[in-house]
Amino acid sequence: MTKIYAVVNQKGGVGKTTTVINLGAYLASKGRRVLIADIDPQANATSGIGVNKYDLQMSMYNLLLEETAAADVTHPLPEFNLDILPSHPSLAGAEVELVNAIGREYRLRKGLETVNGRYDYILIDCPPSLGLLTVNALTAAKDGVLIPVQCEYLALEGLTQLVQTIELVRKYLNPALAIRGLIMTMYDGRTNLSRQVVEEVRSYFPGKVFRTIVPRNIRLGEAPSYGQPISVYAPKSPGAIAYQILTAELLKGDAQAKSGD
Repeated sequence: MTKIYAVVNQKGGVGKTTTVINLGAYLASKGRRVLIADIDPQANATSGIGVNKYDLQMSMYNLLLEETAAADVTHPLPEFNLDILPSHPSLAGAEVELVNAIGREYRLRKGLETVNGRYDYILIDCPPSLGLLTVNALTAAKDGVLIPVQCEYLALEGLTQLVQTIELVRKYLNPALAIRGLIMTMYDGRTNLSRQVVEEVRSYFPGKVFRTIVPRNIRLGEAPSYGQPISVYAPKSPGAIAYQILTAELLKGDAQAKSGD
């Protein structure tokens, strides 16, 4: 069965798209069949993996508004051994256009059902908000959410609201929804603040924080401008090594969870 994770945090600039692209690329390098689903109108995951968002004939917009099947919107990326369900700037109006739509919270979930079993992992890149697009992602994420958390001041700000949203979606839309794990990003080992933030988040979410910590790394920031995951752009960089280890940690945890079922 396909595992579907939403990568979410309403705070911008915390590493959501970076995590989706690089976790997806390393999962693919491990032989997993991967689909990146970009539900962010900014389409950073789309452009960051080398797809021109302005040249698209079909995108996430068509899936959500016209109920086009995911299989008809998906673009293969053979150079990275994964596929993408791309976003488009037109998606910015989807929040308003979906307001009166029937089953508006289930549009992404319904669309992804058409590729269930075709992939081992679907990673959904969410916008930096808790609006209807993110609710669609949370409703579709049958295996939980991955929450990147920046190792900086006020890192926990907004997480309370996010957890409340997750609980509401679990109660009314997706009973299986749970926090799969928090990922500490942009860590600077030279500062006490980074270490304190990690400790604080781990104390608030015991047992839910990945051991792997992603460092602040300039190569991670450069890679999307070249349309490449870090595994291709700078495979020996500290950021690449961190995402490679994070991928192994995720796979190990999923395998253990499966064997415990």
